Amino acid sequence: MSDILFEKRGKAGFVTLNRPKALNALTHPMCSALAAQLTAWAEDPDVAHVVITGAGEKAFCAGGDIRSIYDAKMAGEMEGLGEFFKEEYLLNAQIKAYPKPYIALINGIVMGGGVGVSAHGSHRVGTEKTMFAMPETGIGFFPDVGGTYFLPRMPKKTGVYCALSAGRLKQGDALATGVLTHAIKETDLPAIEAALEESSDVDAVLSRYAVGVEPGPLMAAADTIERCFSEDSVNAILAKLDESVDEFALKAAQAVRQKSPTSVLIAFEQMQRGGELSFNECMKLEYRVVSEILKGSEFYEGVRAVLVDKDQDPKWSPSSLDQVDKEDLAAYFREPAGGDLPL
Repeated sequence: MSDILFEKRGKAGFVTLNRPKALNALTHPMCSALAAQLTAWAEDPDVAHVVITGAGEKAFCAGGDIRSIYDAKMAGEMEGLGEFFKEEYLLNAQIKAYPKPYIALINGIVMGGGVGVSAHGSHRVGTEKTMFAMPETGIGFFPDVGGTYFLPRMPKKTGVYCALSAGRLKQGDALATGVLTHAIKETDLPAIEAALEESSDVDAVLSRYAVGVEPGPLMAAADTIERCFSEDSVNAILAKLDESVDEFALKAAQAVRQKSPTSVLIAFEQMQRGGELSFNECMKLEYRVVSEILKGSEFYEGVRAVLVDKDQDPKWSPSSLDQVDKEDLAAYFREPAGGDLPL
């Protein structure tokens, strides 16, 4: 079976991410295939809208297939490592600008690359199993796939919190922060798919099945998050968190300190810049960052610790925020030798 399936049913073009054993992690060929199919369906008068789902019950898509990047690096196959990210970011921009309704039906885990193929669509529909996160700072990476754009736009600095700490959002908080546009019940998924085959009025279909859900622990702590994550440096954020007697704040500080110091500082700079940039400008910035990250060692050490050896004990270098050189940090935001992302 193919890793990604395409089918026209009624008025809809259906996409199924079809690697359930790998939590539907995106591969380079899957990105290429999805981009090509979206281009074809944009011109197809029989396709009123696109619906994307993930196979299985555990995950919509748990991210990009970063293990393959690690394996290529370990094998000394450095040429073309950035091509996957180049195509992925161009795909994210294609989805953001898509001329037809693009509906992500999210059931289970949605992280990293999975966010990239869902969060930029017109409709993000999540079940009670939704679990959103951008966990990249924990693997020496950064919250990419459009995180530069949508995270700073989340209310009360909740996106900045997610970027630095890899905080997780369940259905209620995902809806309250705008990650989701609609909350639904998992048991209604088959009926929603059937209705989207028959009707071109996407909003009417989704309104019929939308349910009310209460915000979760993230929004309960939103005032604390806004107070602390509005500071103008990571050290100042940590100082504010440390001053708090709030358990949420103390856990957030602990979480940030466990992440790669370089990644945390990159993510913070992203958040400062992203709120003022267009989507395509954000994707160009991300391509600059990833081009530099792939040349270093932090990302590969993070993947080793979390996904390969699974000792959960990455040896970050530099090992503290104060040791990260400002000039080294600036290099992540410069145009790469091969040029910017062609957008």
